[in-house]
Amino acid sequence: MVNLIWVMMAVVGIVFAAINGTMEEVNKAVFESAKEAVTISIGMISVLVFWLGLMAIAERAGLLHKVARLFMPIVRRLFPEVPPGHPALGYIVSNMVANMFGLGNAATPMGIKAMEQLKQLNGGRDEASRSMVTFLAINTSSITLIPATVISIRMTYGSAAPGEIIGTTVVASTISTIGAVLIDRYYYWKRTRKGGKR
Repeated sequence: MVNLIWVMMAVVGIVFAAINGTMEEVNKAVFESAKEAVTISIGMISVLVFWLGLMAIAERAGLLHKVARLFMPIVRRLFPEVPPGHPALGYIVSNMVANMFGLGNAATPMGIKAMEQLKQLNGGRDEASRSMVTFLAINTSSITLIPATVISIRMTYGSAAPGEIIGTTVVASTISTIGAVLIDRYYYWKRTRKGGKR
């Protein structure tokens, strides 16, 4: 579906440019955007490699394990249906830690593994369980302490202070995560009141 939307947007844009006689501007924008995309990607690669390297060092030093243990009581409260010691909890915590450091690319595989484990706990049903909905809400909003991707983009565009966004990112992502958890809990409470408890 998403691919179809992108194709439709491209087709509509080209047709609109042909009708208005602005194909030259469209061609220029296509090539400039391609060049800019490569420049941004190269800039992001350096920052992501740096942070992924730090994460690997932290993992070997046992720091990630300690952080995961620190978050485990919170995760157990957020996901009461997941049995203690289940692999899903480990993947959820790893995903949260990676997102906290702005490493969305590193967080994605762990998020997929967490969802697979949660689906197994849900009996393989296509309907999302309470834990799956909660994880999706937290993963989407996710508290971010160091927005590595945004910092790398700001560096690419020559920002005088690429790291000044950290404070506002922490505040905004914290508020969004609290909001996501509250909304998730509200709709779960509302559903259980109607007798749809699962």
